[in-house]
Amino acid sequence: MAEVKVHSLFTDFDINLFKAGKHFRLYEKLGAHCINLEGIKGTYFAVWAPSAKNVSVIGDFNFWTDGEHKLNVRWDGSGIWEGFIPEVEKGNIYKYKIHSNINNVTTEKADPYARRCEHPPKTASVVWEDIYQWDDKNWMDKRIKNNALDAPYSVYELHLGSWRKKIEENRSLSYFELATELVTYLKEMNFTHVEFMPIMEYPYDPSWGYQITGYFAPTSRFGYPEELKYLIDKLHQSDIGIILDWVPSHFPEDAHGLGFFDGSNLYEHPDKRKGYHQDWKSLIFNYGRNEVRSFLISNAIFWLEQYHADGLRVDAVASMLFLDYSREEGEWEPNIYGGNENLDAVSFFKELNEEVYKSFPDVQTIAEESTAFPMVSKPTFMGGLGFGMKWMMGWMHDTLDYFSKDTIYRKYHQNEITFSLAYAFTENFMLPLSHDEVVYGKKSILGRMPGDEWQRFANLRLLYGYMFTHPGTKLLFMGSEFGQYEEWNFQESLDWNLLEFEPHSNTKNYFSDLNLFYKTTPALFEKAFSQEGFEWIAYDDNENSVISYVRKGNNPKDDVLVVCNFSPQTLENYKIRLPRKGKLLEVFSSNYVKYGGSGFVNTEKITIKKQPKKVNEYSAVLVLPPLGISILKFC
Repeated sequence: MAEVKVHSLFTDFDINLFKAGKHFRLYEKLGAHCINLEGIKGTYFAVWAPSAKNVSVIGDFNFWTDGEHKLNVRWDGSGIWEGFIPEVEKGNIYKYKIHSNINNVTTEKADPYARRCEHPPKTASVVWEDIYQWDDKNWMDKRIKNNALDAPYSVYELHLGSWRKKIEENRSLSYFELATELVTYLKEMNFTHVEFMPIMEYPYDPSWGYQITGYFAPTSRFGYPEELKYLIDKLHQSDIGIILDWVPSHFPEDAHGLGFFDGSNLYEHPDKRKGYHQDWKSLIFNYGRNEVRSFLISNAIFWLEQYHADGLRVDAVASMLFLDYSREEGEWEPNIYGGNENLDAVSFFKELNEEVYKSFPDVQTIAEESTAFPMVSKPTFMGGLGFGMKWMMGWMHDTLDYFSKDTIYRKYHQNEITFSLAYAFTENFMLPLSHDEVVYGKKSILGRMPGDEWQRFANLRLLYGYMFTHPGTKLLFMGSEFGQYEEWNFQESLDWNLLEFEPHSNTKNYFSDLNLFYKTTPALFEKAFSQEGFEWIAYDDNENSVISYVRKGNNPKDDVLVVCNFSPQTLENYKIRLPRKGKLLEVFSSNYVKYGGSGFVNTEKITIKKQPKKVNEYSAVLVLPPLGISILKFC
């Protein structure tokens, strides 16, 4: 048996924090760390396995021999095994061989804190220490402004493996290649942020990254960890923020993963009613266990600190909040107060967000939460969960349902397109048209639009125009911006060849201009989460399928009037009542010829006239293009 030197990166204070669930930088202690001990180069290993009777590091440096390099258990009851192995260095491959005290079970596990993993389907961890010199100081210095709740926030959601492929080589782009091609595209399209679907290491491609086994390791499918940092660096240098999809809700049962780690239910809740997700056939973290909370919060901090992420979109929050989520009667147990809330998860979210915003006040956490759970995006001192934003799933469902209807029926469903404003300011909402809406037979966004080809593309432009003038921030899934015909397929590239055809290239140009208009129109973002930033003009013109409203910023001179005509009829003399006198000038329309529209727009300044015998009531007569949005500035 080779020598494993007794050495520790832990202080007594570290151990006390770990046991209390308050150590939020565990990646600095646990895992594999290349160090120099008394002039000898090697690697320090540390793993949490309290039910183990012995733990060995096995790898390519000892021919995967069990017992060759045994770790030492700490005396303090923390359950941490550790040791220094000389001559093990960056690039060596390893796992932990764990012999359990429970039923003599033996497991072989990847390192939960590994910074790099083998390329799937291989499953071992890789000793890795990357040194990267960041060049994004300008972005980091001003990110508090770019990430603020009163700043424009337009997010491009991306699956790295299928955005664009090297067809001739039958492979996805690498992190390094994306640093050129993706960054150039995002700048051209005027997005403020990009969101990567999970890039933490995952074994199963069809999971899209939502079944994670390597929480601290970027997937090796697209390159090395430092190459991902290079990609993020280049995004920041181009003033584009990066949001990472983060999955603390569940993890897979793969043999090398976190499940049944040391022969016990270490990371997962031991009660299957709380610890097993029936829909996803995956395990659920034990949010009431201190060491697990430290693991998860440390992981969130890791990506914000080590990879300069500007935000975390937290997946499947509803599944964590409710004990009866997707469970029938008798399949769940109420909490101590008789309710269905998972009190441990509620507490976890509050602590997570408090720690994130304490350490990184210039980032955002965004909850994918689909229920009416109160105060998701309110501060914890007010009793909220503390997220910065929440996905507005109700808006998404109602809007897509409305737009999928034949236009002759829309007048009977006016409430579907206006109802979101009844609750739009109860949370800090992000409006999502995400990957979930273009799979499993739902069709692409363009595919949902009714009518002939002209009407489908006009509807698409109108949908995006309505989305970008509705209160809240914005998120669009890749491909939708140019009218992807087919549903998203994670195995294939987007259909970039469609841009050879005018309807698609026109749509792409429209979206780029819409993003730019949004970013440069303060009324559309300065009061995105405040009732003060929105005023209805008319929501009840069912017969014409028209709605109109004013968006307001900090300066009344920036206010804009928005009029949406959801019917295919041109309304040449549409009279609209307004709250002020003056003139109107059209500053944006989805019906411009360059976007594929008919060109029927308001070309001249329009005088707002006083209503006869009416006090403080005014009106104007507009041209409303078919299936179009018209945005006018008060002047």
